[in-house]
Amino acid sequence: MASRMVVLVTGGNNGIGYETVKALLESSNVYHVLLGSRSEEKGKLAIETLHKECPKSTNTVELVQIDLTCDESIEKAFEQVKASPGHVDVLVNNAGATFDVEYVSGRVGLRECFNKAYDVNVAGTQVFTHKFMPLLLKSADPRLIFVAGFSRLTEAGTNYNMPPVPAGWPKKMEFETIGYRCSKTALNMLMFDWNHKLKADGVKVWGVGPGFLATDLGNMQEKIKAMGGGHPSIGGKLLESVIAGERDADAGKLIGKDGLVPL
Repeated sequence: MASRMVVLVTGGNNGIGYETVKALLESSNVYHVLLGSRSEEKGKLAIETLHKECPKSTNTVELVQIDLTCDESIEKAFEQVKASPGHVDVLVNNAGATFDVEYVSGRVGLRECFNKAYDVNVAGTQVFTHKFMPLLLKSADPRLIFVAGFSRLTEAGTNYNMPPVPAGWPKKMEFETIGYRCSKTALNMLMFDWNHKLKADGVKVWGVGPGFLATDLGNMQEKIKAMGGGHPSIGGKLLESVIAGERDADAGKLIGKDGLVPL
């Protein structure tokens, strides 16, 4: 395992995270992937599926149960990785959550919708990154990635293929993402801050915007597909290319499949 690049992907049991793990397993580069999953059961099922989909892979995958909203879970995951393999070469902060759909359906209040999104996407990601930093700094070529999503300020007044919102109150929103998008914009600030703090340590840091993809985030996969969302594998392949060193010249920036992403 010492010769393998160790990559920890949070939220690796589905969506872009799953496709990232799959791309790493299928890569000709040598990886040991730590698949982070909030649910141990879902993580095990994901690994079983990956073994079926990647039967010829010589790369390896291991489950790390981790809930970004629970400090005890983050601590336990840290101790597991510290014991073996003992270091991490790449941290991929992919895990994320949206509660906008729950708000629109009346299952959570507006404040709870925002607070829960920030707890996972911003606070949880920050605590996780801070905790795992000693293991990342043991790497000879440390890499830190934050997966952005719907976070561009230039898109603040748009909702992709949704029609304009008519006058009147209350607003009827068929596709609401504002709590999620605000939290992901805050995540970009984390990326820039870590890039500044880790320059002297030689850590390469990126924000990666995989684009408008049909993941099951918020149980909106079919709706996003209908709106033109691409397959999550697009994001997985992009992240693997960053991990493999193909975008090293763009370290410290927010990048997408076709180049730099304007904020």
